[in-house]
Amino acid sequence: MVEDGAGRTPEGTTDDGNPTARPGPALAGTVTPVTGTGPRQAWAGLPWLVRSAVLWSACLVVFVAGLYLVGKIAVLLAPLAIALAVTFFLTALLDPVLLLLRRLRLPAAPAALLTVLLLLGVLVGVGVLVWNLTASQFGELSQELDQGLQRSRDFVTSTLPVTDSQLDKLIQQARDGLGGSAPDPVGGARTATEFLGSVLLSLVLLFFLLKDGRSMWHWVLRRMTGPNREVAAEAGRVGWRTLGAYSRGTMLIAAIDAIGIGVALVLLRVPLALPLALITFLGGFVPIIGATVAGAVAVLVALAAKGPTVALLALAAVITVQQVEGNLLEPLVMKRQVKLHPAVILVAVTAGTLIAGIAGAFVSVPITAVAYRVIDTVQRHRQDAAGRPPTTA
Repeated sequence: MVEDGAGRTPEGTTDDGNPTARPGPALAGTVTPVTGTGPRQAWAGLPWLVRSAVLWSACLVVFVAGLYLVGKIAVLLAPLAIALAVTFFLTALLDPVLLLLRRLRLPAAPAALLTVLLLLGVLVGVGVLVWNLTASQFGELSQELDQGLQRSRDFVTSTLPVTDSQLDKLIQQARDGLGGSAPDPVGGARTATEFLGSVLLSLVLLFFLLKDGRSMWHWVLRRMTGPNREVAAEAGRVGWRTLGAYSRGTMLIAAIDAIGIGVALVLLRVPLALPLALITFLGGFVPIIGATVAGAVAVLVALAAKGPTVALLALAAVITVQQVEGNLLEPLVMKRQVKLHPAVILVAVTAGTLIAGIAGAFVSVPITAVAYRVIDTVQRHRQDAAGRPPTTA
């Protein structure tokens, strides 16, 4: 045995002085035991299911945080964000009108200007018509509402275990909650100014997008190279078709809802039937929730003005129209191009409402539909490039 000066056997030799075999690399397929107590060893010692859950949770947190930051930035720039959303929505809605005018050999600028003027004419005409037909009903409605509210009060106290004093207390609490803060003239003037500025900005942007939107998109595509240009072009076409189909389909469905409920209210002689139909039309742009709220407003007005019997008939008419719309018209008009699960729609509307209020509720569903179709298109291109069969949407 060979020893060093301290009486130890040198490393790499046996007792007889022959060199020992040095440890080599681990053979393929062998499992090296994890030793130590560091963070990496602790992470490697966790089951794969726990590691996967942690990674997916972290990705979800980052994704939600990104959406939250984008939403907050949009809220801070609310007038600009609303103007851009309305502009894109109206551009997709009016694009067929522009194409029709271009086929008539009109230049781009006159065609875009004529399209914007046509939109303004329709909006102003509908507003003037509704006002002329319903202005005379406001005076009569005040007396009818007072009588209807008294009938509704008697109906509630006679059918429910609620006394007059308890009902008065609840009404007073509701009034205090609605009018707890005094109106701010400065804030009201600022809001009105922001609204008018957003309307003007939307009209100007609408003209330029109708006039130069396609050339702008081609300019963006020319800045891309390689396969990214093809993917971006296809995703852009799919997203624009989705937004156009959603805007035109939603407008058609909302118009049918408004006409059906408006005709029922006119036949039942409910006051302000046309304004209620207009509220129903606007509520149709917020899927599921908007139609429910608009129908509830119509039923409450019928209850206050005409009593429980007419209110029940109005409720039956609202439910019938909404069932026909949800089960027949929406699948027929929207088809698969913008088909989203009702749970996804509810989550999108709720998130949009929490982030940006009523404006967020209006734009949440089209943004979700366009984003879904764009992501699905990009995923299909990647699967085709990798040689895998694409999954069905």
